[in-house]
Amino acid sequence: MKMEAVQEQLRQWGELIITTAAGESYEIHLGDTAFDVAGRVITLTTPNAVYLIDGDAVENVKKHYGHKLEEADH
Repeated sequence: MKMEAVQEQLRQWGELIITTAAGESYEIHLGDTAFDVAGRVITLTTPNAVYLIDGDAVENVKKHYGHKLEEADH
């Protein structure tokens, strides 16, 4: 999937779960994700790490819906 398509979906939806060709999944948000179109890299900044994701290796995009957290989710 083209990186620009992922970026546009994130702009529209605000939060996505992406899966890469390597089988890794990431939850990305408008506020913690940057797109380097020239370098073809998606940068995800989290409290624990900064992830550099091959922007053209995204194979799947899932639109994530908000929900109330249950006790088991904490």
